[in-house]
Amino acid sequence: MFIHYLSIILIAVFVSSCWRPAGIGIGGQYFDGKTEIVKGRHGDVNKAVSHLEYVVVRDPYYKDSLTLLGRAYYMGGRYQDAYQILRRALTIRPEDEVAWISLGLTELRLGNDAKGLESLKGGVTLLAKESKGGYRGVEFWDSEGYVRTAMRRTVLAVMKGIEEKERIIQNGELLLSRIDDEEWFADRKERRDRLNVPD
Repeated sequence: MFIHYLSIILIAVFVSSCWRPAGIGIGGQYFDGKTEIVKGRHGDVNKAVSHLEYVVVRDPYYKDSLTLLGRAYYMGGRYQDAYQILRRALTIRPEDEVAWISLGLTELRLGNDAKGLESLKGGVTLLAKESKGGYRGVEFWDSEGYVRTAMRRTVLAVMKGIEEKERIIQNGELLLSRIDDEEWFADRKERRDRLNVPD
């Protein structure tokens, strides 16, 4: 009888340790929203929007929540909403390279081609400056060169002009995806290091 109760308790402890409720508070909601975005096409855009709207309503200055919300709107095809939120993000953080790249792509999708190219160029320029010798506190950034390659492809497409609009958009979206991949990898590595878990 004792063993039966003990096994039930152990199963309950195991199940509760595997289950994690949706993000609690601003930090949890931010993390859950960002996670859906960095999953790319495997992420749930509606969940990302829901989590990030929760954060932005309560604190629009919380990390890069406005930029992430703008990206979530963009990913969901809500380009006008993305445009408004990304403009707001850039009034708060004018040096946010990801917001500039996202804004450029959004402007291109909305048909504001000249402004889109200009915003995209500015974002890529900022990214090139920011990512020398690391990026956002990550020392070993882009060790495989995926972000640099995507950056070069985006620059080459932009240099060819607006007649390459679809290629510019594809390369810009790929660049954001590569940045997400690197940040995700760095976050996972940092968590493993904190917990002293081997690679």
